[in-house]
Amino acid sequence: MTSTSVQERNESTPLLATQQQQQPQDLSDPQALPLATRNLILASIWVGVFLGALDTTVVASIASDIASSFEAGNLAGFLGTGYLLTTATFTPLYGRLADIIGRRYASLLSLSLFTLGTLGCGIAPSMLWLVVGRLVAGMGGGGMMAVSSIVASDVVPLRRRGLTQGIANIFYGVGAGLGGPVGGWISDAFSWRAAFLCQIPLLLIALILIFFKVRYIVPGQGKSKREMLGRIDYAGSLTLIGALGSLLLALSYKNNEGLEWSHPLVYGFFTSSAIFWVAFVAAEAWWASEPVLPLSLLKSRNGLFVSVGCFALSFAVFSLLYFLPMHYEIVRAMSASAAGAHLVPNSVALSCGSLFAGWMIRHTGSYYYLLVITGALPVVSFVILTMLDEHSPPWLEWVSVLPSGFGFASLLTGTLIALISSVDRSQMAVSTGLTYLMRYTGQVIGVACSSALLQAILTSSLHRRIVGPGAEEIISRIRHVSTSIGDLSPSLQHEARASYHESLRAVFAMNAGMAALAWLAMWGLKEFDLPGSFKEEEERRNALETPREEQA
Repeated sequence: MTSTSVQERNESTPLLATQQQQQPQDLSDPQALPLATRNLILASIWVGVFLGALDTTVVASIASDIASSFEAGNLAGFLGTGYLLTTATFTPLYGRLADIIGRRYASLLSLSLFTLGTLGCGIAPSMLWLVVGRLVAGMGGGGMMAVSSIVASDVVPLRRRGLTQGIANIFYGVGAGLGGPVGGWISDAFSWRAAFLCQIPLLLIALILIFFKVRYIVPGQGKSKREMLGRIDYAGSLTLIGALGSLLLALSYKNNEGLEWSHPLVYGFFTSSAIFWVAFVAAEAWWASEPVLPLSLLKSRNGLFVSVGCFALSFAVFSLLYFLPMHYEIVRAMSASAAGAHLVPNSVALSCGSLFAGWMIRHTGSYYYLLVITGALPVVSFVILTMLDEHSPPWLEWVSVLPSGFGFASLLTGTLIALISSVDRSQMAVSTGLTYLMRYTGQVIGVACSSALLQAILTSSLHRRIVGPGAEEIISRIRHVSTSIGDLSPSLQHEARASYHESLRAVFAMNAGMAALAWLAMWGLKEFDLPGSFKEEEERRNALETPREEQA
């Protein structure tokens, strides 16, 4: 028997293949994969994180140009809220899909949808087409972020998870930092369409990397398609889309179209939103076998306060990303590229805050005091922003967003660790999905409410400042095509810019209140031990040395 086996191994049999068969890679334990493989996996998913962040600030910096080209300035908010609507509603699905179809196919699905939507935006012939493109891109954008975080939790031990999340946030910060100035420069030099189309080659590279590198398996894969599809929470997903979508439409008709609160479309959509919210809670509590939002997580102390903190701070910070460029482009009459450049300090602070938070959690084994201290920083930024005017020194304009970026990044890292350290490993993916659901829900409602507040105060201020023959036509033109302000007489330009300044100041004040709410939520968190931290390792070494000293 042995001799036959030896004879079968002739010169045509590769020895390397034999060795690999004897020592196969354990694809069921991603943390057992070779370090080089794990690093390539992380690199492949972080490309998607970079591009998702890049796209967000690209759109924020060119939204005014897009809206003006279609003469639909009052619909500019939908470029942000449309994307965030589908991001918020589809993100929790990816937490489940990552368990059902595997990390690889969940990553490919999210990136493919994002690529398709971005391409659609680049070739859009109308504002409606463009908004649809943003909706499709949002279906994948949130998934790229959520699945990347899940994959990182798979391949990295919890003790190093904070530092890894910090590195991931650097990719996010660099992407967000480049998006504003690069998008503005491309729009000024070529057109806003090029800002979308130039992303396509990078997205295709990311698809190839993920296809070849993210190949490990997780429990739940390998089952029948019928069983996998049956595990998806369709009722919860549809009711969440209905709740958020109805809310956005109600706010849009009230403020963008100028309808009264008593108008059937306004109160009708508000009513349908309330009904959908009730149906969503009922679906998650009683119908869904694997809900996109397990209410049991919200019953836990960390689950509740992490959710409140993520929602409130995302509400505030994402409004800043969308409306701060508007301040510089409209109120200060800067170019799109110059306005976008003012987001760079925020992104630099985001990267530094991520690394700092990850390093602190890794070395101290604690996240509570980190979150309590850094959670106050975004409040400082928004208070400064409410005080900016034409007499403010340029250096203050540049540094005003630094506390917000640093604090936001710290909370992104720390709250994720606070939640996943408080649950079983089997709930890790859905817990990660919960944090992203709250972030994106906060973002979509934040941008929508900020847009509604801006339009309401802008309309009131313009009617108060601009009167006389042709006033209504001028006001309508200012609201719909912000670039037309430059064509007005100097006196009317001053009044128009002052009206925008007044409305943007109110937006920043509202967001200061939401940032304060997020900070208060950090005080309610409970500290859980993080296995493998430097603090725990030192305590273990001391415990081992004590018996030796007693024996001596």
